Amino acid sequence: MEEKESSYAEESTLSPGKKNSLQLERWQIVSASLILLLAGVGIGKFEGTTEANNAPIPIQTPVKPLPVTTTEIKLTKTYQTVESYTGEVVAVRTSEIGFERGGKLIKVYVDEGDRVTTGTILARLDSSNLAAQRQSLIAQKAQASARLAELENGARKEQIAAAAATVRDLEKQLELERLKSDRRKYLYTEGAISKEQLDEVAFNSQALSERLSNAKSNLAELRNGTRYEQIVGQKAVIDQLSAQITDLDITIAKSTLKAPFSGTISLRYLDEGTVVETGKSIVRLVEDSQPEVKIGVPINVAGNLLPGSQKKVEIGGKTYTATVKAILPEVDRATRTRTVILQLPSTARVSPQEIARLQIIQTTATEGYWLPVTALVKSDRGLWSCYAVVTTDNGNSKQVERRLVEVLETDGKRVLVRGTLQEGDAIVTDGTQRLVPGQLVIL
Repeated sequence: MEEKESSYAEESTLSPGKKNSLQLERWQIVSASLILLLAGVGIGKFEGTTEANNAPIPIQTPVKPLPVTTTEIKLTKTYQTVESYTGEVVAVRTSEIGFERGGKLIKVYVDEGDRVTTGTILARLDSSNLAAQRQSLIAQKAQASARLAELENGARKEQIAAAAATVRDLEKQLELERLKSDRRKYLYTEGAISKEQLDEVAFNSQALSERLSNAKSNLAELRNGTRYEQIVGQKAVIDQLSAQITDLDITIAKSTLKAPFSGTISLRYLDEGTVVETGKSIVRLVEDSQPEVKIGVPINVAGNLLPGSQKKVEIGGKTYTATVKAILPEVDRATRTRTVILQLPSTARVSPQEIARLQIIQTTATEGYWLPVTALVKSDRGLWSCYAVVTTDNGNSKQVERRLVEVLETDGKRVLVRGTLQEGDAIVTDGTQRLVPGQLVIL
């Protein structure tokens, strides 16, 4: 610092011309130093570049193609889907069985869960009073039948002979009275008897005459036989008694409750000793030998079903082949469906009110391609795509292309799609998450 201060002091004593000359020399020295410095930097860069260019160039490893599995797609113009509709098992017949007359319940022969056949006795009412009435009617009918036989056989010979004897006796009595009347008339004219005594004989003669007429009529009736009207009337009495006995037999029969069809006792309502009213339910009988299924289906589906056709019905994990028995004509207002009744086979062991599912195969006319679900790749804006394997431009290798598709239908593990696909395309079916468009692959 002291040297610099002394040089600056010396420069201050110099003339202006020498000062300019001295500054010029200094600038030349500085310029030369800068040139040398820049030259050194340039040489260093040049030498570094030469060393970099002379370094060994790394060898690039070729991309290894990924192995993929493909399927060759085929165009389909129609496809089938299986639609399932839910219903329930119903009993063909379910009856609340009771007596047609009232009375005391003396015996119930069945219990809940018992299987019965047609005509099996289920219960019985007390009918002792009805039996007594029947015996009385039978006795009356026997009496009326005997009277009818008497009328049909007519009078016996003994009766006719007795009636004829009565007629002869009355004729003789009448003849005697006539003789008495003639004597009385003579005595009256002679004044020997009174008018009263004469009238007495006349009255007796008249009475005997009437009795004789009645006896002759009775004899004629016996000889002519019984009138047809009497026989018909007596037959009517017998028929009336027979009808009363038959009606009583029906009433007695109704005291015994029998199963109208084969089935299972679902409920038992009453026990012995109960006085029941007419129509009171004793047991509930459910027919389960020929179960049916009722299922509501859409109107268009019901229109394609034919009575007598066979359909698959799933109940309790088992599948049965059922026959379409009938399709009800009315449409349910709530579900807008029509009810289909299906007859299950007699071997089906199902219970009423079990859930049943009807499976119907429907054919739809739509063009598309079936792909495995694993072939789909999520694309932008909710769309789907898949990868198709194509040959590269040089023709020496294969790569994948993204193809946009629209899903039309799903069927378990496969889907029906349409889009930028062509028949015969090889579509990658697995490992799509490893692929990108342009990825080299091998089959």
